[in-house]
Amino acid sequence: MKSNWKKYNGSLIAKFPPHKIIKENKIEINQKIKESDVLFARWITDFDSKSKTSFWYVINDKHMELCDYSSNTRNQIKKGLLNFSIKLVPSSVILKNGYNIYQNVFREYNSILKIKSEAKYLESLKGNYEFWGVFYKNKLVGYSQNKIKHNACDYSTIKISRKYNHKYASYALFFTMNSFYLKDKKLKYVSDGARSILHKSNIQDFLIKKFKFRRAYCLLNVMYHPHIKIFVEILYPFRKIFNFLPFDFFRKLSIVLRQEALVRNNLK
Repeated sequence: MKSNWKKYNGSLIAKFPPHKIIKENKIEINQKIKESDVLFARWITDFDSKSKTSFWYVINDKHMELCDYSSNTRNQIKKGLLNFSIKLVPSSVILKNGYNIYQNVFREYNSILKIKSEAKYLESLKGNYEFWGVFYKNKLVGYSQNKIKHNACDYSTIKISRKYNHKYASYALFFTMNSFYLKDKKLKYVSDGARSILHKSNIQDFLIKKFKFRRAYCLLNVMYHPHIKIFVEILYPFRKIFNFLPFDFFRKLSIVLRQEALVRNNLK
């Protein structure tokens, strides 16, 4: 039987979208954590809650025609569509050209993560994904790697260099993909993923402001490996200290403790 979980950065996360309910109970999840030798498992309950919570996904579940956007956004979308060609492409196009784009975009952002080797990057492209290419003068300059499952689409990875911002590449990309998945495919929703734990997400703010995405509130659940849980309990009161320590280990520890804070905020 196929597992509903996958390993991700030393943790277990659900393979399916957040609106699908986890069927395993906590005893079964705890067993999977031990078998997988991970630090913790993380999953979502009460997706798209009417009550505000400390955690959310940024989604769009209503198709909009061009005329539905503000005058300013319409003009930016039109300029983007004039400057760029946006189209579905086979994975071979990204396998051949994507790594250079990934490297360039990675260097533009300050990240605690290390840049992937080409081999690991190519491995990350494997799976049941759809790829959209962003072409400028017939040259691939960006792409989106999307996961479609259970009638929802996750914009899991988007890479476009900042130098194309003034030509409105992202406007053309999101408008085209939203129209395809929400109007043509009639999916339940498209998503740019969950709330960023490390820092405020500019792209999510952009989507909410410009493309009428919204926050789908939910409950974040975390269960730790028995050997890790005690350290989280001990270190939690000192979590703010780790925000100021520059080393990668402490920055990663800070993320785990911030995540724990989001869980505890919903238990009050």
